[in-house]
Amino acid sequence: MSTQQGSTTNADLSTAPRSEGFSWLRVKAIFLRLMWAALRTPHRLFDLTVWPLVDVLLFGSLGVFVAGGAAGDQAFGYLLSGIVLWHVVYQSQISGSTAFLEETWTRNLLNLLVTPLRESEYAVGVALMSLTKLVLGVGVVALTALLFFAFDITDLGVGLIPVVAVLLMVGWVISIFVVGLVLRFGNGAEALAWGIMFAIMPLSGVFYPASALPGFLQPVALALPTTHAFSAARDLFDKKGINWGEIGVSAVTAVILAGIAVWFLAKMLQIFRSRGYITRYS
Repeated sequence: MSTQQGSTTNADLSTAPRSEGFSWLRVKAIFLRLMWAALRTPHRLFDLTVWPLVDVLLFGSLGVFVAGGAAGDQAFGYLLSGIVLWHVVYQSQISGSTAFLEETWTRNLLNLLVTPLRESEYAVGVALMSLTKLVLGVGVVALTALLFFAFDITDLGVGLIPVVAVLLMVGWVISIFVVGLVLRFGNGAEALAWGIMFAIMPLSGVFYPASALPGFLQPVALALPTTHAFSAARDLFDKKGINWGEIGVSAVTAVILAGIAVWFLAKMLQIFRSRGYITRYS
């Protein structure tokens, strides 16, 4: 019976009457619908607005740094050490964000909320999984740099430990912000899980000092903990030793941002529960 009903429905759809002739009015209707949908969810315009800006800032600042007289060996070391350490931030953030998104994709969020599971227990479990993925992801990048380009990130010495610790914390802080945004704005905010990292990347001076950025952006860059962490990493590459000043600034800034992120997540979770946004994922 169900098969017959399904075939009847398909037949009805295939023989549904269609207006003859091409109508620009209907084209306009589709265009306006998509336009208003985009304007109501501006995070979906990320590809059109942020990506081009990121590309210009990243490669433009890199060009300024190289044109400013950076030696070939120095530029080579800054690039490879930067990309390896950037994956500490990237892997920790992506692992934390996608762990939560996995619950929304599988419609499992409601099940978690009705169990005795505490938010702190969930966070620790996600952090452990994030560390596992971090070791694997950064290990692949570091091994590739060693095998293909004879660049060993461990040559930077024990000073890498505090730098990596700060970058790991920053990745987790960003993932907390992303989870809060998804709780508040729904699946449309998922693009930020990947996009926000590459918006921060050129401002963090991953491959060059902050002085290579346009002047009006340098104060913004200096307010980021990642900028000071990568500056300390470049000092290690230049054999200047551990720059505790830069590490201290990055650590304090990261702790402040962590406090703001936790408050933001708690606020978004409160709104999520009070307004019944759980229906988006059930």
